[in-house]
Amino acid sequence: MDGFSLIIGGEKKPTARFVEIRNPSNGTVVGRMPRATAADLDSAVTAAESAFRTWRMEPDAVRAEACRKIAATIDAHAEELAHLLTLEQGKPLNGLGSRFELGGAVAWTRYTAELALPVEVLQENEAGRVELHRKPIGVVGAITPWNWPVMIACWHIIPAVRTGNTVIIKPSPQTPLSTIRLVELINEILPAGVVNVVTGDNELGAAMTSHPGIAKLTFTGSTRTGRKIMASAAGTLKRLTLELGGNDAGIVLPDANVAEIIEGLFWGAFINSGQTCACLKRLYVHDSIYDEVCRRLTEYASKVVVGDGLADASALGPVQNRAQYDIVSSFVDEARARGGRVILGGNPKGGSGYFYPVTLVADVDHGCRLVDEEQFGPALPIIRYHDVAEAIAKANDNAAGLGGSVWGSNLDGAREVASQLECGSVWINKHGAIQPNAPFGGVKQSGVGVEFGIDGLKEFTTVQTVFC
Repeated sequence: MDGFSLIIGGEKKPTARFVEIRNPSNGTVVGRMPRATAADLDSAVTAAESAFRTWRMEPDAVRAEACRKIAATIDAHAEELAHLLTLEQGKPLNGLGSRFELGGAVAWTRYTAELALPVEVLQENEAGRVELHRKPIGVVGAITPWNWPVMIACWHIIPAVRTGNTVIIKPSPQTPLSTIRLVELINEILPAGVVNVVTGDNELGAAMTSHPGIAKLTFTGSTRTGRKIMASAAGTLKRLTLELGGNDAGIVLPDANVAEIIEGLFWGAFINSGQTCACLKRLYVHDSIYDEVCRRLTEYASKVVVGDGLADASALGPVQNRAQYDIVSSFVDEARARGGRVILGGNPKGGSGYFYPVTLVADVDHGCRLVDEEQFGPALPIIRYHDVAEAIAKANDNAAGLGGSVWGSNLDGAREVASQLECGSVWINKHGAIQPNAPFGGVKQSGVGVEFGIDGLKEFTTVQTVFC
């Protein structure tokens, strides 16, 4: 349980207070999170500001090579990090679990290392030369969630340092340990103060959003918290990248080959036990194939093993924390009370872990929380529709707009439906397949700005126009 400290200015900093971190599979203590104070945050800002003065001046090639080395170091320690991640987050080591997440962290880091933002020449003629330069912003505050803590930490840290910024990251108090270890490894490569980690409760995050020494804030989490961050950051006019909650809709068209899409539907909805912003969270199925989709999904889902993340057979783990477990339970119970037909799951067995069974709820519609709100857990509502226009209207009838998907055999028809969905990303015959070269972000109340690729890299810069 020892060995986890704040990292400020390249050094481990002890704290007087700690919080026990428990394995959601069985409740055992897996480590202690150090609780940072406001003074610790000030120290981290001072260290990051000092490091920024020199890091920003490093040649682009030096920063790119540093990111390559970070990727190699993460890869070399992937098994250690994956094991720690499973202990504190609950997801299985195997399948689409912790080893998968570490593979994603390495892939995103390697890809981002090769991106660049060279000077753009906007004009060169007898009237003169105009250049567009992109410059680092300064100290970046990063606040990350508990669902994909290592990969999302890399999404925040790597583009920031690649463009010459310095970072203070605050991981979720539910899953801080793997991020602390990640930052330890990063500090073996980068100069002291370029990446710092402070850990604590929500008050620490609130202090970051208003701190005058932090120039940009990047956050992944709920829309409710995103609103608070935007309000708090207004006092210092921080730049913001906010990837917020989603309530992604999937529309299964009447021409879909049901047998071929069932596996994709299941994992689009239940990867990481449904604890993913861009999971499929509402499934609209045409009346002509509704019963077949329900039957085949039930058959497939009933064979998926839910269990302790360290067990080789486990394909899905527990819900990460009690609060989220209670949300999922209450949403399913309300849907059942409103006439929803629970065709699989819905009756947790209890015990020491937060295990909620894979749950499918048929014959529900708008007006219950399982459909209207983000459940962020292993429960999927299946909504019957009769007309495609009706399904599109219902899919768009939500404040969230992160992702969406369309499932059908006629690709031209599927693309036409996809073009009408109000979301930042849309997939055809798959869901949630993000990649490092494609911008990812939400519309409506699912976020501000984008991540990944060149567009995501630009989020960590300001523009300076030079007239010659």
